[in-house]
Amino acid sequence: MFNTQNIIDTLKIRGFSLLNIPMLFIANPSVIKLNDKECEVSIPLNYLTKNHVGSMYFGVLAMGADLGCGLMATEAIRKSGKNVVLIFKDFKATFLKRAESDVHFVCKQGKRVNTLVKKAIATGERQNQTFEVLALTPKKTGKEIIAKFALTLSLKLKSKDKKMLPSFVGSISDVPDVAKKHDQYLGKSKKG
Repeated sequence: MFNTQNIIDTLKIRGFSLLNIPMLFIANPSVIKLNDKECEVSIPLNYLTKNHVGSMYFGVLAMGADLGCGLMATEAIRKSGKNVVLIFKDFKATFLKRAESDVHFVCKQGKRVNTLVKKAIATGERQNQTFEVLALTPKKTGKEIIAKFALTLSLKLKSKDKKMLPSFVGSISDVPDVAKKHDQYLGKSKKG
């Protein structure tokens, strides 16, 4: 079904991945559905995404599962207007059938994702929660689940006080003293 917002979301993912995660860009993901309740993305089975037996390579399946959950969290973070850092703490996969056609990755836990983002913002503390992503091959097996993934999403509000300067530089106003502080940092002392 043609949906302008899905096309825009797909272009955003591809642009972001081209600049930040080139391997994801090569997998060529598409957004099928993205809202506050669920996310569905697909990755085509092709020469670049298949393994030696003609099914989807498990590394590509992992990328799809990452997107299925991570895209929903990224969207919730964007809507919050806050700088929340997103990483995955762990990843578990159960493969039930070979992925022998395009794979759709579905996460229907959007309400839990949104709650986790809000909790990370409210507390300022790292928040971890495990989410389920299901993989299906609609063209080949219909609605039959071919793999299940459990990903622990880890979110933390980024502190405003952190500066992107080396630890030996105290603040922007200390920049003229960088050479001296650098020598101290390295354990060198200048006499004289």
